[in-house]
Amino acid sequence: MQARQAGEKRRRVFFTSDTHFGDHRVLNIARRPFTSVAEMNEALVARWNARVGPDNEVWHLGDFATARVAPTIWPKLNGRKRLIVGNNDGPGVRALGWCSVQDYAELAAGGVQLVLCHYPFRTWNGAHRGAINLHGHSHGRLKSLPRQFDVGVDCRDFAPISLDQLLSRRDSPKRA
Repeated sequence: MQARQAGEKRRRVFFTSDTHFGDHRVLNIARRPFTSVAEMNEALVARWNARVGPDNEVWHLGDFATARVAPTIWPKLNGRKRLIVGNNDGPGVRALGWCSVQDYAELAAGGVQLVLCHYPFRTWNGAHRGAINLHGHSHGRLKSLPRQFDVGVDCRDFAPISLDQLLSRRDSPKRA
């Protein structure tokens, strides 16, 4: 039983977006509660690693970091990291060594079909069959549609979130 539980923990999948490591502009745009970029970077790394283990998978749905700090932040973060490209992810961020880099992805996780993109959709593949859209970009300022979640750090306690955590929230849809 313990081996199975350890295996389940190892296979956990997390989602996040809009960390904007190193970007001073986000402190004002999203009104983050940090006094400096250095404090923000440190807090985001600590919260990521408190939740994500080395064997977990993390889908980062865009706007990871500035090109200057990306190479120093990336290796500090736990997990097997995958990037869905955001509007601020240039060639340097894309070349960090992610397990995958793509603009869009569809996958099944926890018995649910997911559609991943940096940008929120009005509709998406499988929406009428219970598929869920995970996105970032809006920093929590856009009202989500049913079966749609902003996984950006600004509305997720500045840390990655698991699908189970998303689906267990009061505002979450029931599993299809």
